[in-house]
Amino acid sequence: MTRHGKNCTASAFYSYAERQRDAKASGYGTLHARLGADSIKEFDCCSLTLQPCKQPVITPDGYLFDREAILEYIVAQRKLIAKKTKEWEKQNEKEEELKKKAEEQERADLLKKFKTFEGTPAHKTLNEEKKLKRHAEGGFASEPAEKVKATGNEVASSNMHGEKSKKLTSFWIPELNPTAEPSKIEKPSQKVLCPVSNKPLKLKELLEVKFTPMPDDGAKSIYSKKVRCMCPVTYDALTNTTRCAYLKTSKVVVKWDVVEKLIKSEDTWVDPINGETESDIIELKRGGTGYAATNEVKAKLLRPQLELQ
Repeated sequence: MTRHGKNCTASAFYSYAERQRDAKASGYGTLHARLGADSIKEFDCCSLTLQPCKQPVITPDGYLFDREAILEYIVAQRKLIAKKTKEWEKQNEKEEELKKKAEEQERADLLKKFKTFEGTPAHKTLNEEKKLKRHAEGGFASEPAEKVKATGNEVASSNMHGEKSKKLTSFWIPELNPTAEPSKIEKPSQKVLCPVSNKPLKLKELLEVKFTPMPDDGAKSIYSKKVRCMCPVTYDALTNTTRCAYLKTSKVVVKWDVVEKLIKSEDTWVDPINGETESDIIELKRGGTGYAATNEVKAKLLRPQLELQ
């Protein structure tokens, strides 16, 4: 953090430019940035790895994943759910034990209260038993009066005697300090959620996708190609700017114009690839184009605010 006196300025106040520069150097303040096309997922890339899919699968909501990546994600989420469920079960067992101990303590207090009531002058039986026991132990007459204060027939010892010493708080003894109770764990959901849409995701709902590759343009690697897929009906290139649809019967991706002009225009709803009756059409979620009209292009990083005194 720099000082205003050391900045190259003759201004008498702390300017906006100085505040922005010092906030960036010190790690304070909210950072804003505009995302470009290079920061957005490509059309045929996995939503987890952001790389071209080797074995693409699609969810019912239209999100594209690589089979290996989404399977690893599902396994990891199930392990996490099992771990949270065990912690929740341990918490319930501990609460049951504490509840039983509280009930036993309540019964013990009631029994003690009953015995104390039975030891009053109107009930001399218990007092006589105590006297005989102390006489037998030889400690009845040796108990000094300064350490014992009698209230009726109940003997009240000092405030640091027995279990009372553990109930008192002390600044110097950490074991006697009151501690905050741990936060209660809620019962975890047993459903695996989609990492993008945050909706329940099932393995059996993932559908295989067959992309139609573009003709070879001389590129050595698939990663170096700018356009990798095309529509099998119109032979148009498929990119982030193209609205696409997934046909469930043929498992291919076509332009949305094919759905509107060929499939929906006919009452039979026939798949133009294999001639079967189309039962379900899923619109693919596009990664974006880098323009504000298509997707969110502004990124924000929240950090602690810089407070001037």
